[in-house]
Amino acid sequence: MIRSLYFESSGSLRTALQPQDFPAALGEPDGFLWVDFENEAVDTEEPILAGVFGFHPLAIDDALQEVHVPKLDDWGEYLYIVLHGVVFNEHEEQHLQTHELDIFLGKNYLVTHHDQHLSAIERLWELSQRDERYWRQGTDQLLYRLTDELVASYMPVVDEMDEVIDVLEDQLFERAAPDTLARIFTLKRSVLHLRRIIGPQREVLNKLARDDYAVIDARAQVYFRDVYDHLVRLHDISESVRDLTSGTLDTYLSVINNRMNDIMKTLTIITTLFMPISFVTGFFGMNFFEPVVSLDAWTGRAAFMLTLAVILLVPFGMFLWIRRRGWM
Repeated sequence: MIRSLYFESSGSLRTALQPQDFPAALGEPDGFLWVDFENEAVDTEEPILAGVFGFHPLAIDDALQEVHVPKLDDWGEYLYIVLHGVVFNEHEEQHLQTHELDIFLGKNYLVTHHDQHLSAIERLWELSQRDERYWRQGTDQLLYRLTDELVASYMPVVDEMDEVIDVLEDQLFERAAPDTLARIFTLKRSVLHLRRIIGPQREVLNKLARDDYAVIDARAQVYFRDVYDHLVRLHDISESVRDLTSGTLDTYLSVINNRMNDIMKTLTIITTLFMPISFVTGFFGMNFFEPVVSLDAWTGRAAFMLTLAVILLVPFGMFLWIRRRGWM
């Protein structure tokens, strides 16, 4: 899907421009154009990026591959920026998913490319059409609002991770099952994945806030510094979440060890109780004495089958009892 917003110098807003109208819009220095590509075919998107906007083939290849960590490339007349949005779903096998957002920023245009739906893009798209303050101050201010929306979506993800940790800690003391351990490790991988994204993204915002670029006004850098501060705090919070996850894993291992100690204690008591009985039956089971009465009934087929049934059923019953106690 290709959609566009054209902000004219007169203050009016035009929507749904066709690709053939983009060159004329780019020729107006006082207005600026925002084009958003969402899950568009490469054959359709590449000619527009190369022919209309004149982006470098390397930058186009990076944008269309969708396999990059957050980064920033300065191409002089425009910036190529890679950012990531995050989505957390505890019920999926891979809890944390990252959606890449590729951005081309010029003096009078902003081009965004993403294969997945991004809520930050949708919110800013709707707000830009309702409130002219979102685009009055230029493309660099629109980029700031986009990064701010994107980073703001990280905090709910961190809160959800924290809630999952609380639930796991409660489950540990109720019943520490093997699936609990799997959830802990999956959450730990999600936290590490989040940290690997926040780190490079923090450096991108640091560059936008401190380095000089032709397409970013020096007065706008203070806004990017604010977003950078948010990412620094998020990085610190993610460290705390990682520590909590490691603590949950340690708690699981401690609970399992205590549970194993209780099991061994119970089995030791059972063994101790049956040791005298086993000694007595073993002693009198030896053929040291001749019976004084006839015991033909105890040596018949019925007694043999009964004894065999007891020998087979008692271990099976013990197995069911152990399973019911949750020891296996």
